[in-house]
Amino acid sequence: MPSEIDTTKWSGEGAFTQLLADRLRELDEIRLVRVEDAPASRSDADYNFISNEVFVAFSTRERVETTRQLGIIPRTRTVTEKTSSVAQLEAALTAMADIGPPDYADEGMLQYPRTERIVPPYQTRGYKLVELVRIYEVKENLISRRTAPAPRS
Repeated sequence: MPSEIDTTKWSGEGAFTQLLADRLRELDEIRLVRVEDAPASRSDADYNFISNEVFVAFSTRERVETTRQLGIIPRTRTVTEKTSSVAQLEAALTAMADIGPPDYADEGMLQYPRTERIVPPYQTRGYKLVELVRIYEVKENLISRRTAPAPRS
């Protein structure tokens, strides 16, 4: 089942960002993909720098765990756990031929820079397009807070 995608805070710039969002949406372990413009984007005569941020929320599953209280009394509790992690997401994206490995990765973020030279027709000079995409894991409680409407006064 494809995950939900939220692009309300994204201008739509960046072909690699769109490709990445489409690939993330296909993964079963991801429940929500949110794409936003980063404030670092800027443009000059010789280059365009596009910076986008992608937030992912992993699906969760519940399992029943049996324990003993004081070593005697049996007790069951329901434990909710994520179905994936940023490291597993990195491995899945690296295996995709059109995405590949990130330039930088740690336990909370993946970073993909892409560069291409654009030469528009009828111009003598082109420009360099630099696209930087960062993928972050977002916690479940932050999703509901960010997508919920602001309270009215």
